[in-house]
Amino acid sequence: MKLSVPAYQLKRQAKRLSRKENIPLHAALDRTAAKEGFANWSLLASRRETMPAASRLLPLLQPGDLLLVGARPGHGKTLFSLELAVEAMKSGRRSAFFSLEYTQKDILGRFQVLGVEPTQFDRQFEFDGSDAIDAGYMMTTLEAAPWGTLVVVDYLQLLDQKRESPDLVEQIRKVRSFAREKGLIFVFISQIDRSYDLANKPFPDLDDIRLPNPLDLGLFDKACFLNNGLVQFKTLN
Repeated sequence: MKLSVPAYQLKRQAKRLSRKENIPLHAALDRTAAKEGFANWSLLASRRETMPAASRLLPLLQPGDLLLVGARPGHGKTLFSLELAVEAMKSGRRSAFFSLEYTQKDILGRFQVLGVEPTQFDRQFEFDGSDAIDAGYMMTTLEAAPWGTLVVVDYLQLLDQKRESPDLVEQIRKVRSFAREKGLIFVFISQIDRSYDLANKPFPDLDDIRLPNPLDLGLFDKACFLNNGLVQFKTLN
């Protein structure tokens, strides 16, 4: 069944409906799905006409990789990164989500947007919203993580805001070495500079990454840029 608009736009509509009518997000999602001819959001999410981009991308990621995921606000970079984590868990691996912006409740709500029941992955998923998050904190927390664990960091620029933490470039260098030693995959969600103009190019790129302080983007192995429901993947190294 073809959707009237891309799924990410339907999710936006559901969020607006949830705020407007003060109803739970899952109820707003189900009502939005009903308008598209589906009994509930889970059915809509499970009957996409094409394989989700996360399913296509995950096999391209190798243990030790650092992936950069960039998009302007509202284009689904957090949801896409969480979807990568879900795909990793479906394959039997573990995932971790470090966030200096969202709460655990927020992220569990995003599982519902994906049509996934969070309890399905109780022993495979770990959320950490500590104010102490930086490279050193994550490495200590992940010291015993199994090989192949997928780690989402939300988001790159927030690691650069604590005076007591090392410079961002030094943090990424340490994470890069750690990821290779432990066989982990790190997915860094990134903001895009406000100067990016869709009229000039269909996707943002490395030149559009917002960097208040210098950072060698060559430290990342791969990058993924999102715009209007589409995904562009690039190998950097």
